[in-house]
Amino acid sequence: MTAAGGERPPGDGTGTGGRTMAAAPTAVARRSTTTGPGRAGRPRRDHGAWFLVLPALLPILGLSVGPLLYGIGLSFTDAQSGRTRATGFVGLLNFSDLLHDSLFWDSFRIGLVWAFGVTVPQFLLALGLALLLHLDLRLRWLARALAIIPWAMPEVVVGIMWRLVYHPDAGVLNETLRGLGLSGAEGRDWLSGLATALPAVLVVGVWAGMPQTTVTLLAGLQNVPPELHEAAALDGAGAWRRFRTVTWPALKPVALAVTALNFIWNFNSFALVFVLTDGGPGGRTRLPMLFAYEEAFRYGQFGYAAAMGLAMVAVISVLLALYLAGRLKGDEDR
Repeated sequence: MTAAGGERPPGDGTGTGGRTMAAAPTAVARRSTTTGPGRAGRPRRDHGAWFLVLPALLPILGLSVGPLLYGIGLSFTDAQSGRTRATGFVGLLNFSDLLHDSLFWDSFRIGLVWAFGVTVPQFLLALGLALLLHLDLRLRWLARALAIIPWAMPEVVVGIMWRLVYHPDAGVLNETLRGLGLSGAEGRDWLSGLATALPAVLVVGVWAGMPQTTVTLLAGLQNVPPELHEAAALDGAGAWRRFRTVTWPALKPVALAVTALNFIWNFNSFALVFVLTDGGPGGRTRLPMLFAYEEAFRYGQFGYAAAMGLAMVAVISVLLALYLAGRLKGDEDR
């Protein structure tokens, strides 16, 4: 009984009712940590989820990870085509030969020139085209569709088409220059000249890869809130200032990713240059992948070619790590 003569309330925490209310949160907490028939507090693992991942995981393991591991192992052997004796382990001998192979370093230098010479103009031109296609213009849908046509064409078809453009006798380029009255255009073979082969191939590389970069940058531009541009315009900011303070900060992560991926893709180019020049003339367009292909399938040096591939992967990984670290560090400092 209380001082007022009534009974004690059941929820004051001292009687049976109090024990029931105090025990309720504990029971709820215990049930929340039990996710299945196993022990309390230990989450249940659904092993059946692995069967949902396997259809996507098996092709990656079989077509990417497996050949990569096989190539790494092959680089430490003296594997050759047509050998009658077993392949032997040679350790770092292939890599030692690479250090003294001037042809390999020449191809590596050409590969870097090609990668930078295609990636930088490709990005700048694609950025300008993406900004143009982002404007509210008439027939914008048609312009966007036409812009991705080079991307939809196979590299072999692109190479054959541009060989016709550069043809010394009936090529479109020479005919155009001849029609403009420019001297020296008669019979010039752009893909066979020592001074013109690499620039001519660079033009094709930029043209063929620009649509992919344009589409990626255009998608990034569409994620920039238009209210920011309107606010900057009300503050009196011009087009360049709006791009520098509003558009570029929002587009910069996309630009960083696409330039890194384009650099890897361009450095590892093979089909386009193979169709255009086959590495000639005089090795002026022999990219590292072309050199490794020749060593493996023309001269049968499988182990040496695998060592080239592994060396190229290591060097490009280091260059990209330094590039990304520098860009990210610059962003953090700002």
